[in-house]
Amino acid sequence: MNQTVINAEPDRQDYTITREFDAPRELVFRAHVDPGLFVQWMGPRGLQTTLERFEPQSGGEYRFVQKDAEGNTYSFYGVFHDVTAPERIIQTFEFEGLPERGHVCLSTQRFEALPNNRTRLTILDVYQSGADRDGMLASGMESGVNDGYERLDELLAKK
Repeated sequence: MNQTVINAEPDRQDYTITREFDAPRELVFRAHVDPGLFVQWMGPRGLQTTLERFEPQSGGEYRFVQKDAEGNTYSFYGVFHDVTAPERIIQTFEFEGLPERGHVCLSTQRFEALPNNRTRLTILDVYQSGADRDGMLASGMESGVNDGYERLDELLAKK
């Protein structure tokens, strides 16, 4: 089973996430930009993801809402700054549930083809402050990332 590695060095405003997938780069990339695939794996199990806007192209916007079994909702939005298939996605990311707006993350996702039709995804997330980054890490995002990528593994195995 592939492991997700989150590297968050102390006193920084960023972290990296590295994950390998047993699928070709083009397919892993497509799962990040195809709305029908994206909603099947994004986020933790038990949450249903609905896309309100999803324009995965340079300058496009997105907004998705995740809903749990109790009816609680969690909304996220951002802008795609660069979408270069199947190599890279650069986008902003913001959680709407914070008391104040403006806690934006700049996320760069790089898709690297590996031998045997495998893919390495490397994500660099940069926050506006160390406190914002640490808040995201403390929010339980690690379990959500792990869960989402396990769901993506399951989806990719069907393709």
